[in-house]
Amino acid sequence: MKIISTKDNLQVLHEDNHIIVINKRVGDIVQGDKTGDKPLSDVVKEYIKAKYNKPGDVFLGVIHRLDRPTTGIVVFARTSKALSRMNELFSNRETKKTYWAVVKNKPKEAKAKLVHYLKRNEKNNTSKAHLKEVPDSKLASLDYTIIQELQNYTALEINLHTGRHHQIRAQLSAIGSPIKGDLKYGADRSNPDGGIHLHARKLTFVHPVSKENITIIAPTPDDPIWNAV
Repeated sequence: MKIISTKDNLQVLHEDNHIIVINKRVGDIVQGDKTGDKPLSDVVKEYIKAKYNKPGDVFLGVIHRLDRPTTGIVVFARTSKALSRMNELFSNRETKKTYWAVVKNKPKEAKAKLVHYLKRNEKNNTSKAHLKEVPDSKLASLDYTIIQELQNYTALEINLHTGRHHQIRAQLSAIGSPIKGDLKYGADRSNPDGGIHLHARKLTFVHPVSKENITIIAPTPDDPIWNAV
């Protein structure tokens, strides 16, 4: 059964005057799109408005996104100062992002660095991973480590070196290890909730205002496979 985030059930991982960090559920969209569904940014605004009894419009800046079927850490800015500084941290790759993924076919190597050139297809909203550079492609790099072998699946920890469209999904698919539930990238069946087993697990960054080092860890969704990891 799929639960969509509301102001009353929002999974807040960190909150201060400048930023708020949410554990995104499957199906939450970070920012408004053509579906017209209420985005997580609006839900967070409602939460802040209710919690702090704020009159008028609440400022909230979207810093980065996660794909709709993905779960885990999303950071929003509560002030314009935090927004511009967090945007810089993300664009300069001064944040450390760790993802967990559950894949159907175990990769050949226990740990490896994957380097591909990703070409985005706007029509069907996918990216294809090529081993050599092709026109309009972008370099994509990550490293993965097998962290657990489950009965029918394998759990990986992934560190991103670049932030490309559908990067983890496309690169794991390219080595024959599509993410569980990810029909777009070669999984044989969907997950009941329409999500995929890709979770933004950990984020480390320097706070945009206080300058302290912050590490945030997002609990995985409550399902039998994640609970086994």
